[in-house]
Amino acid sequence: MYSLNIKKLNENAIIPTKGSDFAAGLDLYANIEESIVIQPKEMVKISSGVAIALPENTFGGIFARSGLSTKKGLRPANCVGVIDEDYRGPVIVPLYNDSEDPAIIEPNERIAQLIVLPYLNCTIQETDELSETNRAEGGFGSTGEK
Repeated sequence: MYSLNIKKLNENAIIPTKGSDFAAGLDLYANIEESIVIQPKEMVKISSGVAIALPENTFGGIFARSGLSTKKGLRPANCVGVIDEDYRGPVIVPLYNDSEDPAIIEPNERIAQLIVLPYLNCTIQETDELSETNRAEGGFGSTGEK
């Protein structure tokens, strides 16, 4: 079991929570003082009011909450946000309104989910040749062609 150190950046912030014992994500809450309206095709950055210290060799993935996307048409503007292991600033979620209607975010509303994931810390090595594969340079849709 890993520890995730979380710091409240103000007294009104809510520490992320799990919706169930086996939930992969931790719900992030809007740390805002009043409701925010996000117009259609508009992006608004919303702070969670917390900062985190991730375990070594992990990153924080910021993913959409299914309820927010299906009910309000909102998603993280960058689709999946990445919090690097060494970042210690506020966790901010840029929400984008994909719908044709204004969407309202209320104070303390759950706005996204944080999933802590491992990553490989690779060194970059330039080369003149890459290993051969059956796929080679086949790109978009190439594996479905006959």
